[in-house]
Amino acid sequence: MDVEVFSVCDAATDSGGKLNLLGAFDTLFSGKVPFTHPQCAIALRVRFLKHEEGAHKFDIRLVDADGRIVLPPLNADVRVAIPAGGQSSVVNMVLNIQGLRLERHGEYEVSLSVDGKPAASLPLLVRAPA
Repeated sequence: MDVEVFSVCDAATDSGGKLNLLGAFDTLFSGKVPFTHPQCAIALRVRFLKHEEGAHKFDIRLVDADGRIVLPPLNADVRVAIPAGGQSSVVNMVLNIQGLRLERHGEYEVSLSVDGKPAASLPLLVRAPA
């Protein structure tokens, strides 16, 4: 298994197997907290090889610096099928987030686990404008 794309962005879509991302970022600026970011997305593309075909469990979490959950975790059961004659297949996922409320300045973490094992993580920073 290989995480090919894992990003926080302004928007994302999965269209016919194509993962489309707009405005990838890792930092948000706000003069006051708490604040609500109106819209964003978490996008991922994971490649599985032939011997990894079958059922897999995905878990995406957003936590603050103290490990507190900011959003309810996204849990998904995915069945990976490799096309006849193929060596691999991909799973694209888009988690659209409306009204993301962030309580304080600092570092947050977006994490991805597959089958209960950490697969990738991203920082999400909330900073006051300079």
